[in-house]
Order: sequence, then structure tokens, then C-alpha cells
Amino acid sequence: MPINSFAGKTAFITGGASGIGLGIAKVLVERGAQVVLADLRQDHIDDALAEFHGEGRANTVSALQLDVTNRENYRKAAQKMQDDFGGIDILINNAGVGLEGPILEATYADYDFGFGVNIGGVINGFVEFMPQMMAHGRGGHILSTSSLAAEVVMPAHLAIYGASKAAVCHFCESVRGELGEKNIGVSVLLPGPVQSRIHECQDNRPANLREGSGFSASEEKLSQRQLGDGWMDPKEVGNLVADGILANQPYIVTHGMFKGAQRARSEAVLDATPDRIEKVDFG
Repeated sequence: MPINSFAGKTAFITGGASGIGLGIAKVLVERGAQVVLADLRQDHIDDALAEFHGEGRANTVSALQLDVTNRENYRKAAQKMQDDFGGIDILINNAGVGLEGPILEATYADYDFGFGVNIGGVINGFVEFMPQMMAHGRGGHILSTSSLAAEVVMPAHLAIYGASKAAVCHFCESVRGELGEKNIGVSVLLPGPVQSRIHECQDNRPANLREGSGFSASEEKLSQRQLGDGWMDPKEVGNLVADGILANQPYIVTHGMFKGAQRARSEAVLDATPDRIEKVDFG
């Protein structure tokens, strides 16, 4: 059955130890879920667990260190969830990198990093967890974090980020119907500016993808970015996500600030589309 309550449910959240992931974790715990934080950064995990412990919620939260691009370790994490909890009920594919830099200086290292985490991590989550979510027969929900950058025309220095996040959105749209027939809901989160640590991109890039990168200077500058006062609190996002999961919303959008740009992009595509309707047999 689709998720209609978080009580007694187990949620696995990638990128769960900071920012949006941690905001979602806090809300799901408050609403009765058992939460597993999966995160690349052990320092973020330590901070998050200390926070839950201080609130007296240590028994409802556990954590493991995970690079979502490492398929062998992801498979081990999924098996651990099967062994420890009889499989998960909610998958939050949230891990991502806010990659940006001069596109004319981008190298394969930059493309591999951006696409490897932002869409590759989502795919790995689907591949490893869909079978167990279908097998245990309890239904469930999969939410993946895209970005409002996926829905507008972004400047060139954000092309890799925008394109990788657009892939997340389109993938979730495509699989929603079929997984719905298996009682697994699918949602995509499209956030705008949120208080997070996504700007720590440089610290999260593996050594083999730093060598030859054309974005080193940009990432160093990005690491110094100060979060704006008007940026949304992650726990507010968490409440939107929790409500969206219960309603099985296809899209969960945090901000209306890009609505005009979203509409302009959609209308430009429609304006370029012929009025004729072809009859095509796709087999």
C-alpha cells in the first residue's frame, strides 16, 4: 500500500546528515519513522547523530557512511537494511553536489562528478532498493531530490548541475506510473534556495576526479559562499516532503520564484512545436 502514515516505517536518506536530507530526517522521526542517515561525510554524520541524541531521539536514528556512486558499497548498504529492518519503506534519494564552473573549461572529471552523483546516485538507489521494496509487499515511497534548476534555462556555469538534475526529474516522471502499480509512490523534490552545505562541493569530490578538473577555482570560491537570510529552513522542506509523500504528489516544489522562467521555457518549446498531429506506430 502507498504510505499513509510514517509510524513504524523505515526511511533510508542519502545525503541525510546535513541540509535538506537532515531536515527531512528530523520531520520523519517526529512523525514516527525509523530513519537511517546515509552520508559521504563522517563529520556530518557525527554532527547529526549528536543532534538527535541531544533531543533524546538516538534510538530512532542510525547512520552509515556511503558514497552513492560506489555500487558495491550501495549494494552492501541495501543488504544491511534488509537484514536489520526487513527492507526499507521509504527511499529518499537526496545526495547531490552543487557543481558549477566555466563550461568551456569543464573536463571529463567535472562531468563524471556532477552526473555520477546527481543522477548516478539516484539510479543506484532505485536499482538496489526497488527489488526489496516490491518483495516485502508493504508498498512504499521513493522521493528523489532534483532542483528548480531542472525546470528553467540555467546559465552556462550551471549547465552540468541543471542537466543532471533535469535527468532526475524526467526519470522519476517516467517510472512513477509503473511503480505505482506495485504500490510504490514516486515523487520528485524541486527545491529552490535552502540552507544546506551543498556549497561544500570541493570537499566532497573524490581525489581521482579532482585531478584535471577545470572547476577548481570555481569550487574554491563556492566553498566560501554565505547562505542568504531568506533561504528556506531545511526542516520546512522536510514538512513539505512528508506531506507530499502522504499525498503521493508527483512534484514537491519549495519556491515560486522561478515560475515565470518555468512558464517561458515551456511556452518556448510549445511555440516551436508543429500544430500537426502525426500518427506514428512506435511498435
